[in-house]
Amino acid sequence: MARSDEQNRRARERAREVLLQAAIELFAELGVAGASIAEITKRAGVAQGLVNYHFGGKDQLVAAVIDRWFETVLGFARVDGTPDEMLAAVIDGALTATAYAIPLQRAVLAMQQQPATHRLFAESEARHEEAATAAEDAVRDLFRARGAQDPALEEVMLRSTIEGIFVKSAVFGETYPLEEARRWMHRRYALPEPTTQIAPPAPLRDGEPRPRATAARGTDLPPS
Repeated sequence: MARSDEQNRRARERAREVLLQAAIELFAELGVAGASIAEITKRAGVAQGLVNYHFGGKDQLVAAVIDRWFETVLGFARVDGTPDEMLAAVIDGALTATAYAIPLQRAVLAMQQQPATHRLFAESEARHEEAATAAEDAVRDLFRARGAQDPALEEVMLRSTIEGIFVKSAVFGETYPLEEARRWMHRRYALPEPTTQIAPPAPLRDGEPRPRATAARGTDLPPS
């Protein structure tokens, strides 16, 4: 029986998403230059020609990965409630996104800094300018409602702290104390102590935190 137009559409969307996830994983593991289209399509389990069909080429695939990162960081949880409840939701949503998207963070962190992909990052940033400005203004309004003397600077510093946590989590992997960082941020802004852990769980740790970059490399480490 022939597939319906709707079934074909869903199949195309699945293939595109599988390719995008494979690219994120391999860009995180090997870098953009080190990850070939052949490796990406092999990881995805699809024909190489589907990269051109869905994206147009490798640069466009890189741009799609960066777009996914912007969609992730601009999609922090927002709730109706008091300014404190809304600020807690921004913090928790951002750090939950970090926990879910470590490979994406690693991939885009390198793209932000490499001359070959910085242009693509800047172009994606421009595409998301309106959404980014709206997100900034929403957080500035929260700080204004909380009585901050300089809401714009407070928003910049909050974003800088969250982005720093993104970077450190990407570098140090599971050894980075993500849940403790979240609770520190709640105390920093005089918010109630969280009663649950972020999902996926980033457990509280015994003893002093000691982040190590080796954890992010996992099985890539050479034998001792």
